[in-house]
Amino acid sequence: MTASSTAYDIAQVRSHFPALREGAAHFDGPGGTQTPDVVAHAVAETLTSAVANRGFVTAAERRAEEVVGACRAAVGDLLGTDPGGVIFGRSATQITYDLSRALAKQWGPGDEVVVSRLDHDSNVRPWVQVAEAVGATVRWADFDPATGNQGVEHFAEVIGPRTRLVAMTAASNLIGTKPPVCSVGKRVHEVGGLLWVDGVHATAHASVDRPTLGADFWSCSPYKFLGPHCGVVAADPTLLETLSIDKLLPATDDVPERFEFGTLPYELMAGTTAAIDFLASLSGDRDETKHRRELILEGFAALHAHEEALRTRMEAGIRALPGVRVFSNAEKRTPTLLFTLDGHDDQDVRRALAERQINAPAGSFYALECSRHLGLGDTGAIRVGLAPYTNDEDVDRLLTALREIAG
Repeated sequence: MTASSTAYDIAQVRSHFPALREGAAHFDGPGGTQTPDVVAHAVAETLTSAVANRGFVTAAERRAEEVVGACRAAVGDLLGTDPGGVIFGRSATQITYDLSRALAKQWGPGDEVVVSRLDHDSNVRPWVQVAEAVGATVRWADFDPATGNQGVEHFAEVIGPRTRLVAMTAASNLIGTKPPVCSVGKRVHEVGGLLWVDGVHATAHASVDRPTLGADFWSCSPYKFLGPHCGVVAADPTLLETLSIDKLLPATDDVPERFEFGTLPYELMAGTTAAIDFLASLSGDRDETKHRRELILEGFAALHAHEEALRTRMEAGIRALPGVRVFSNAEKRTPTLLFTLDGHDDQDVRRALAERQINAPAGSFYALECSRHLGLGDTGAIRVGLAPYTNDEDVDRLLTALREIAG
């Protein structure tokens, strides 16, 4: 057995996840992580406290204001972005649809939108549909299906003087590939376009600095990084000021509130703050004089070392299986592996693993264009991914089970 990072207290981390008491080894993190107790407590405490529509008169109103402000500040620290540009919503998909319609009000025939075949469909279909609605042209950035790599050259050949927006992922939720966001951002900004980045999968595994990466918009989902089920999009407030969106007449025109419909889910926002604070604690640094942003960077550095040690051993074991074909081959990627076993149906493998209390799903996971480009059609393959609570014993169980199944 190869030990994980010594700076990462995996036993302490796992002690905060009540779901692990059921005994399953979870490799289904890319679809949504398990929830630490501190997040559940934050949600429950907010739900059982007096809250009201936001305001400054009653204690209940002020509590709602505090929860919202704290959440925007926490997301700002997580993404290195101005909290005044943090939009909260039901899901990243929902916010993408809403803002795609707002952005498309400035597009028309002759304009171009670039989407990527590497992406989850939530960062493809909204742009394709809204482009068709306003008469704009959709152009596709491919990736190398053999290596899984997607380079700036794949985008350079479809970015032109009429490009209004490029939608790309920071990491593929299907095969883990991490394309060069910063380089693509420079190309699209040279022609006056905007860069929309789906950071849903990436944000769970590495620290983010939205402005430095050149992402005009960065979307993510707290439930992929230990939080509750909701979505976030972050942008510069001055950019959001240029966008108009259909909304109710009495609703505020302030940014970012103009993009948030109805009463915000205060309990989910409190849970999101707690999840980010938990990520900031992963390095074990308890220096209260440090800013949360600094602790987040330290936490992700510790998490990366932990996940990289596990990934190296897990990947070596999977690649040694008879009849295996691995599709996660990019030079830069997250600890997520997509593979098939020759002679075995993917769903049968999934069920066989489940019988051994190992959660590892199979499918295309809404990355439809990616799955098709890999030659897997709409059915996809088996996917295993690591999370902050994955330990060496989980990897041992997975590899032992796969050897038994592969025969």
